[in-house]
Formats: sequence, structure tokens, C-alpha cells
Amino acid sequence: MPLRKYTEILPIILNTILTLSVLYAPQPLLPLLSQEFGVSREAAAALTTVTFIPLALAPLAYGYLLETISPIRVLKIAVPLLAVSELCFAGTSSFPLLMTIRLIQGLLVPAILTSLMTYLSERSSADTVQRVMAIYIAATIFGGFIGRATSGLIANQFGWRFSFLLLAVTLCIGFLTLFHLPETSGLKTVRPQPKVLLEVLRRPAFLPIYLSIFCLFLIFAAVMNFLPFRLTELSDQANELRIGLMYTGYMMGIVTSLGAPKIVSWVNGELKTIRVGLFCLGLTLIGLAANQIWLLFGMMFLFCGAMFLVHSTASGLVNQLAGSQYRGMTNGLYVAFYYAGGSIGSFAPGIIYRHFGWNGFLILLALVCGTGYICINRVRLPIKP
Repeated sequence: MPLRKYTEILPIILNTILTLSVLYAPQPLLPLLSQEFGVSREAAAALTTVTFIPLALAPLAYGYLLETISPIRVLKIAVPLLAVSELCFAGTSSFPLLMTIRLIQGLLVPAILTSLMTYLSERSSADTVQRVMAIYIAATIFGGFIGRATSGLIANQFGWRFSFLLLAVTLCIGFLTLFHLPETSGLKTVRPQPKVLLEVLRRPAFLPIYLSIFCLFLIFAAVMNFLPFRLTELSDQANELRIGLMYTGYMMGIVTSLGAPKIVSWVNGELKTIRVGLFCLGLTLIGLAANQIWLLFGMMFLFCGAMFLVHSTASGLVNQLAGSQYRGMTNGLYVAFYYAGGSIGSFAPGIIYRHFGWNGFLILLALVCGTGYICINRVRLPIKP
């Protein structure tokens, strides 16, 4: 049954935005948290890493779960728990406890994201799934931007704890909107078997696409996580508000994700679109080597636009290829590969950054981008469904 009413799509968009805000709100505050809790740059960056690790693993389990249980039921449990975790995050004065809370959030966020993706795909027809997923990706982009920008703004004015108190309140509102969503009727009711995972990976094109997405988000997470530290190197006026505003380029991703179906038609195919996006992403890494903050600000628009063009196109493509079977596992694997790249990218390139500087950091990411391009270049699609 297709999505037709605003009362259905608006709760999905709102909860997507809030979930991504939770995931990324600490990012512009990493230098501040590093100073307040007396920890190293790498330790502060691990607040993102520790969330991405379960994000990479949990979607596999949730993918199985969503083959038998309605995604709406999962959302009604995970969203309020996420709100409680934000209250705890705002009130703690222990860095190890902050890490523990972020680990718990890493278990809740994929339950929400996988459920949202599965719900949308179940409520979409084969000819509308690409556009619907583009809308979903646009919501994740706005959530990532507003989470970073708002946390930086609030922290600069009222202190960092108020950022997370506000998120807890808005998550409660998001939870209430879920009661406007009807249960899906097309989900399977048989108990899934472990062989489902292998069946999905053995399908033509799936593994190379997943690997390219792994590389894509490794690059993106690395730049987004260590950009605040680069800005503090370049300027002693880089406070939380200015760092948060550096993520304005995120909004370009909304343009490319919503425009992805038209770009696919213009370029003549999803695979060509993904290749173009990865090529442009690689070029922007050269621009990020600049020492001028205004130039870095401009390059972030191109960087985010290329990244989300690939992301929105690839997510729609795997849902098209999945058909009506195993959509929960298909989306679970997509989220797993995506955040596996993020978990590595949010930490490991920081070691290169520390020893070889920002340019060495960017060279490493360029090599990863080339690997992702090689993976997608090996894909041979079956007859288009």
C-alpha cells in the first residue's frame, strides 16, 4: 500500500530527523568535551566511534527481526528509550559513562533507522521506492545538519548539556506521532533463517554495492569527525557555534538526494550516477587540503552533495533489486555496511592525522575513495525489475 497521507509521512520524517540529530549532535562539541573531561582528541572522537560500532552490527539482527515483527512496534519501543538516554547523557559528569550511553544509543539508533527504511519500502510500490527513499535520505541529511548546528548554537549560548535536554523533549514528541501510523500488512510472518543473510549477499550486485557504501561512509565519517579539530588548528576563534555552522554544506545533500531520480535519468542509470558521485567526492578531497576556512566551508557543499547523491541512489537501487522479498535483511545489511565504514572512519584515520597531518589524512581517504569506485565499477546489474 503506497504512502498517501501527510499523517503517515510526517511522523517518519520527524523521527528520522530526530534520530540523526541524536547520532551527530556531539560532533561539533568534540573539542569542548575533550577539554571539559580532560581526554585526548582521539578519545573524544570515540564518542562517535562507539556509537557506530553497534550501528554496524545491530542492523543484521534487526533485519531478521523485521521479517517477522512490524517496524512500528519496534519504533514504539526504541524511540522513547532513546529519549531517556539523551536525558542521561545531559546529566552525567563522567566520560566513561558518556561512552556507555553512546554505546546504548548505538543499539537503539539502528533499530529505528532499519525500521523506518523497512516501513517506507513496505509502503511503497516498485516504481515509487526510489523517490520515497530519496525523501528518507533527505530527512537523514537534514537531521544530521540540524543536530550538529543546533547543538553548537545551544552549547555556545546555554552550555552543552541543554542541547541534549532539548533532544530528549523532541524525541518524546516524535514518539507520540508514531501512533498515527498504520501497521504494515505485507511483512512476512515466517521465522527467518540464518541463510537469509547469505542469500541476500549472493544476489548479483549486492556485495559490491555494500562495499562501495562502506568506503563512502568511512570517508564521510572521517571528514565530519575530525573537521572540528582541523578548524581549531586553523583558527583560535573556532568556537562551538562556528564549528556547527561549518556543517551547513550538509544541506546540499538534500538537493542531490531529492534530485537523485532526475540525475539518474539524465546520467542514464543508477550505476553511472554512483560512479559520478564517487569521482566528484574524490575531487573534493583535494579542495579540503586548503588552509583557508572560507574555502573549506565552500568545499563542504560539494563534498556533502556528492556523498548523498551516491547514498540516496545506492539505497534506492538495493531496494529495487530486493523486490518484495527479504527487504528487512536487505536494508539491515545496507545500514550495517554503511556504519561499519563509519565506525572505522570516525577513529582510524585520526591516527594518520596525528602522525602525518591533515594532508596525509586526506591522501588515505582518497585511496579509500578509489577502492569504492573499483567496487562499484565491477557491478553488473541483472535485468532491471
